[in-house]
Amino acid sequence: MKTKAAVLWEPNTPWSIEEIELDPPGPGEVLVKLFASGLCHSDDHLVSGDIPFALPIVGGHEGAGVIEQVGEGVSWLAVGDHVVFSFIPACGRCPSCSTGHQNLCDLGALLGAGMQVADGTSRHHARGEDLKVMCLLGSFAHHTVVNEASCVKIDDDIPLELACLLGCGVVTGWGSAVYAAEVAPGDTVIVVGIGGIGANALQGAKLAGAKHVIAIDPVEFKRDMAMKFGAGHAFSSLEEATPFVQDLTSGRMANQVIMTMGVGSGKLLGSALALASKRGRVVVTNIHPAAEDSVSMSLLDVTLMEKQVVGALFGSGNPRSDISKLIDLYREGQIELESLVTNVYPLEGVNEGYEAMRAGSNIRGVLRYD
Repeated sequence: MKTKAAVLWEPNTPWSIEEIELDPPGPGEVLVKLFASGLCHSDDHLVSGDIPFALPIVGGHEGAGVIEQVGEGVSWLAVGDHVVFSFIPACGRCPSCSTGHQNLCDLGALLGAGMQVADGTSRHHARGEDLKVMCLLGSFAHHTVVNEASCVKIDDDIPLELACLLGCGVVTGWGSAVYAAEVAPGDTVIVVGIGGIGANALQGAKLAGAKHVIAIDPVEFKRDMAMKFGAGHAFSSLEEATPFVQDLTSGRMANQVIMTMGVGSGKLLGSALALASKRGRVVVTNIHPAAEDSVSMSLLDVTLMEKQVVGALFGSGNPRSDISKLIDLYREGQIELESLVTNVYPLEGVNEGYEAMRAGSNIRGVLRYD
């Protein structure tokens, strides 16, 4: 079939909106008509080259839609089912999945190749070339073919333009606080960078019972929005926040510092550690450029104060359980989804949406398809 998609042909060029050819689903695959996709910063890392995925590629990994066709051997999904894509597939059988770490599923090793899980070939084609798909998904498109391991079935009462956010940003941010940081009642938590991930880290910290939740972002709009998501205080930089945190905690500093900036910087890790208490934890969720190979930090501080630096992928969560869990929390009014969506664009507005993200005027932009 023919459909429309946003394709990146070369680094540092705009997304190209064009008609592509889409093959039918093979064994273990489904054809999905997409209704919405979040504009996550990770796709912009393809443009900048910070994530060196193979090109040309159909962008998008934060998507939701309705199944239109199922391939051979797919027994638990049916035409008409509403699904959210998990940006990391979960096979359910590898050592990581079977021990409750679906975010580290062995199938994640295939993300960089961007081809189908089953046979390593492409279902997406344009200009006579095979196209890769971002995170094995390619949700910047009106239709896509994905492996069943990337699908999480949801009830059909949740608007898909909100549900799509659960495929990456919501679980990643919320889980960074609840799972990776292990926020506990009474903790003081700092979240650095208030975008689509940081906003949800604030929500996770608040829901986990943090006594003080502090947001740091250089953009005034994002500092103001942070208050909607659970922050009690907001500052423009780590340096500006430091004396306040010292006074607030009687010098003990924060139990957790969660790094959720659009682009991570190794130069800031030392400042983040300085904001952490004895046995405090710094969670590194934001993506750093692949070429960055140095950080600035005091290892003596790490040893003498028993501070921890912890990485978090997909919020250290399990998408098959956490997406449903967060939908229930949304239904009960315990987390906010509507306020995460700053602006909505058609597929043709993908470049405009990323311009807004870079300018700091979006918490999350969403592509909504007819």
